[in-house]
Amino acid sequence: MPDDRAGKPENTSTELHDRHQRNEAQVHEQSRGRAGAITPMETRRLGPKGPVITRFGLGMAALGRPAYINLRHGEDFSEGRSAEAMEEHSCRVLDRALTAGIRYFDAARSYGRAEQFLRSWIDRRGLRSDDIVVGSKWGYKYTGEWQVDGRVQEVKDHTEAMLKTQVFESTSILGPYLRLYQIHSAALETRVLDDRGVLEELRRLREKGLLLGVTTTGPRQLETIRRAIAIRFDGEPLFSSVQATWNLLERRAEPALREAHEAGFTVLVKEALANGRLTLNGDEGTTGPLRTVADRLHSSPDTVALAFVMKERWADVILLGASTIEQLESNLRAPEVQLCPEDLEILNALRLPAEDYWASRARLAWN
Repeated sequence: MPDDRAGKPENTSTELHDRHQRNEAQVHEQSRGRAGAITPMETRRLGPKGPVITRFGLGMAALGRPAYINLRHGEDFSEGRSAEAMEEHSCRVLDRALTAGIRYFDAARSYGRAEQFLRSWIDRRGLRSDDIVVGSKWGYKYTGEWQVDGRVQEVKDHTEAMLKTQVFESTSILGPYLRLYQIHSAALETRVLDDRGVLEELRRLREKGLLLGVTTTGPRQLETIRRAIAIRFDGEPLFSSVQATWNLLERRAEPALREAHEAGFTVLVKEALANGRLTLNGDEGTTGPLRTVADRLHSSPDTVALAFVMKERWADVILLGASTIEQLESNLRAPEVQLCPEDLEILNALRLPAEDYWASRARLAWN
């Protein structure tokens, strides 16, 4: 692995950096050089022998680039969406996540500057490589060029050449903090899980100590997960984790996720709020079954939707996609919500056929 300080991003705005430094004092007093348990949080293990990670993780998809498909994403950055302003913004959200007890952070090469923002924040905090766990992903190239003008934001490439290029980039930036490297949105159609060159290169990375994972997308997540957890080298699973979309609306992958958990894989759940559809920004969060249950519990739709995921013991880590501190605060209240059988019966009415869910997701605009 590269040196502990390899790839440290340069500050591109002295003014914003200085302002952030002035605002750091209070948080720094709490997390000074260590990620001590400020707020107790349930933990799981990453793979059979990997590091301990928290039940909640923070995903960087909406924090590392100016455009994303979350509903009303463009309204979350009142300071503007320059790289400098977004780095400042992401640091504040990361600070709150840390003080809340979150110790797992999930990025990707295609998330704009998410890896750079994470490393810059880590260095400012003086965190050790065993204080937190960082996962990232390869397989998509970021093409948005920091613009929100309708251009294609990312391009999938699951070739061996892309793997070698992107793992070098990720390790150069994140150094020893990178513990988990995942195939980004593996799908049976790309045949990445049948590419011997890719699998051999992944095996070499595993032998060097990097834990490996697979993330999935689309209506055939179930089949992709089952294919991934069946891959073995020298009698051992190649992957330590699987990450999939699972929420009130889309639950088709559940049997495979249960199987993965029972077989010793760590299951990470992404898009638990369906890119904002299960919040007050979406129709499902403002009317219908979810709002009915939320009102009965004097809670918010996102909190209830996350509590629905948390009740599943096979869901080892739930990734929060918050892009503001206010969203994060609301998300973090999910453990306080207790859903009764009547609530669950009401919420079950939200379930959609997988094909319908993914067709709707494909229509979400980058904003």
